Amino acid sequence: MSEESAPSLEPWFPPWAQHLAETHASGQTQTFILHGNVDDLVRVETKDGVRYAMLPEFLASQVFGQWDAVLAYDQVNGPRPLASTQARLDKMNRHIERFIGPVEELRKTRQPAQVFPVLNRYLDLVLLREGERPSVALILDYAHFLAPSTDVSHTSRELASALTTLLNWSKSPHLKKIPLAFCLISERLSDLHASLVQNAHTLKVELPHPERAARLQFILWSAAGRDFAGLCEVSAEQLADLTAGLTLVHLQGLMHRAIRAGKRITLADLKIYKKRMIEGQCQGLVEFIEPPHTLDMVVGHEAGKARLNSDAELIRRGRQDSVPMGYLFCGPVGTGKTFLAECYAGSVGVPCLKLLNFRSKYVGETEGNLEKILKVLRVMGPVVVIIDEADAMLGDRAAGGDSGTSSRVFGQFASQMGNTLYRGKIIWFLLTCRPDLLPIDIKRQGRCEVHIPLFYPSTQAEYADMLRVLGKKNHIDVSADEVPEVPKEQKLSGADVEGVLTRAKRLALLEGGQDVTRAHLQAALDEFMPSTEGDEKTLQIMAAILECTDKSFLPADMRQELSSPQGRMAVLRRYRELKLALGEGA
Repeated sequence: MSEESAPSLEPWFPPWAQHLAETHASGQTQTFILHGNVDDLVRVETKDGVRYAMLPEFLASQVFGQWDAVLAYDQVNGPRPLASTQARLDKMNRHIERFIGPVEELRKTRQPAQVFPVLNRYLDLVLLREGERPSVALILDYAHFLAPSTDVSHTSRELASALTTLLNWSKSPHLKKIPLAFCLISERLSDLHASLVQNAHTLKVELPHPERAARLQFILWSAAGRDFAGLCEVSAEQLADLTAGLTLVHLQGLMHRAIRAGKRITLADLKIYKKRMIEGQCQGLVEFIEPPHTLDMVVGHEAGKARLNSDAELIRRGRQDSVPMGYLFCGPVGTGKTFLAECYAGSVGVPCLKLLNFRSKYVGETEGNLEKILKVLRVMGPVVVIIDEADAMLGDRAAGGDSGTSSRVFGQFASQMGNTLYRGKIIWFLLTCRPDLLPIDIKRQGRCEVHIPLFYPSTQAEYADMLRVLGKKNHIDVSADEVPEVPKEQKLSGADVEGVLTRAKRLALLEGGQDVTRAHLQAALDEFMPSTEGDEKTLQIMAAILECTDKSFLPADMRQELSSPQGRMAVLRRYRELKLALGEGA
């Protein structure tokens, strides 16, 4: 391939564009699948200055800016030339009319069943042309609508025809002899047909979210020399730090509002905007949490709390390389696992996302949803990710009955959680009352490294502290001398204690008052009936004890029991007996 027909390669190109141009120039492949942050703006540097363009325009004007023809196609607009100047557009139109026909007629051809035969004939004519052949790039936007992910048994005749055409283009030895490039654009690889994604003749090129330097460049370019203090209450450098996880399109909206509407960017507004944009990016599959509390609000669990506090301090000091990849909080229901994870995020002062139900009944969509979430997490760091009911959420390598979805989800999680490049950047919190049901691959060192068991309060002092702290959380003032004695046999969980507290508040309001007194608390406590402990809760306690990775996390009586091999074996026997009694097998 001559230098004239090779894609342009500028020193300011983003790394993904340099990789695409170099790969094409080397002759390795001419079919590229561009995925990831494909709907964002791309920086363009010219002798006239800097501007930002959408991806198809960037490919047409920069990567393939010297080629004879660049055709873009999606099912709304039909095939059309892409050019940044009128002279270049006129030249392309003449080329199309010579090889295909009238440009306006071509643009009216929109359905794949009509478009692909036309493009096939066009490529045949280019191939058969004697002498120097023209260089042609085809940009297929929204490629997942042309070749969607589906089982072979559900493949329609039209889809099969389009897919076969794309595969033939990618592997044809004849087409590889001429200057051609095929760029398929799709945000999620999982939305594209597997035969394309896994094909040896295609190259997958991921477009990442903008890093801090790229965000800062865009912010300064948008400000265009204006007094930045009049646009934002923090500096441009600080704004670039605070917008991790946002795209340049998101930043464009933020800056336009400040410049055009005269609404100065405040930290309060930025938090709301970032929350809305990230939840929207993840299509409502995550909940952005801003924890109002710190670990000082947590009652009991002193050793576990001390470990979390020390790790939080390391992150604040910028020593992310020294903190665990993740934590496992386990223990019976109602012990405050979610609250503890949120308080940790509040102590570190980093964003906190809670993973919601990303599973779907449609083939491939579950994996696609998770793929999108993970891409956002990778650029947000440091970020705390809370996965409640982790034993159900994470899937299993051996799971069956769902066409392999659970095993693929498990693989995605295991791969990301074990990637040490993100140590201290993505901090995983897996919460479950049944840690024994989690795959061992997830719980191992190097993934979810610190296992902290949580148990119910066991002393009057712990109950009193919990009532006061939960009172503060629920805006109920409870003084130390107003706390009644809690009978040991009641074995109240943190959730139970909060239930007693709200009942006491209700009694106070019904009496026409506002303050919760000892009498209200005592009356609520006397009437409260906690759920039967039963074998299930005992099994959860046994599983938490066996899962613990540090003896100091256990209460003194449990540490004493586990100090000898015989004690641990006794707990293990009890655990196995309970599983059998509950019909779970050994």
